[in-house]
Amino acid sequence: MNSKEAKLIAGCKDNDRLSQEQLYRKYADKMYNVCLIYADDEDDACDILQDGFLKVFMHIAKFKSEGSFEGWLRKIMVNTALEYFRKKKREKENYSFYQKHIEIKVENILETLHVKSLISLVNDLPSKAQLVLKLYAIEGYSHKEIAHQLDIAEGTSKSQLNRARMLLKESLNSLERH
Repeated sequence: MNSKEAKLIAGCKDNDRLSQEQLYRKYADKMYNVCLIYADDEDDACDILQDGFLKVFMHIAKFKSEGSFEGWLRKIMVNTALEYFRKKKREKENYSFYQKHIEIKVENILETLHVKSLISLVNDLPSKAQLVLKLYAIEGYSHKEIAHQLDIAEGTSKSQLNRARMLLKESLNSLERH
């Protein structure tokens, strides 16, 4: 490690924003390519890269300057990508479970439910969950577009949609019981 890189790392350890920006600019392209290897698409690679750099800056004090900084950084990116993959796999499994067990019940309820009642159930959802559900399900916006429109993180859009679905499912299940 040269003295310029050592100074940059020391600045990051002191939470110097300029040093963090310079470090990010120096390694972002290389690390993006690493993330792209593990990601399903470019959006996922960007998410992994951002999460990875957040971890780097949070844990940079643990880097002891004994090995290659780039190697240490790459290891964090790979671990972040693997964590992202595991999380995405769990989400798919949960969604699959939800689809298999809930779809039949919902279809039966929808046969007897009036449109006005369904609209009322949607409108009774918390405002952010309601808005994300409408933008996603009715307008066909992607989570990226919703995040941009509402000035929220893409992950927040996904979690709000999931929240809306679960609350709507609970409402439909309670209607079935009555």
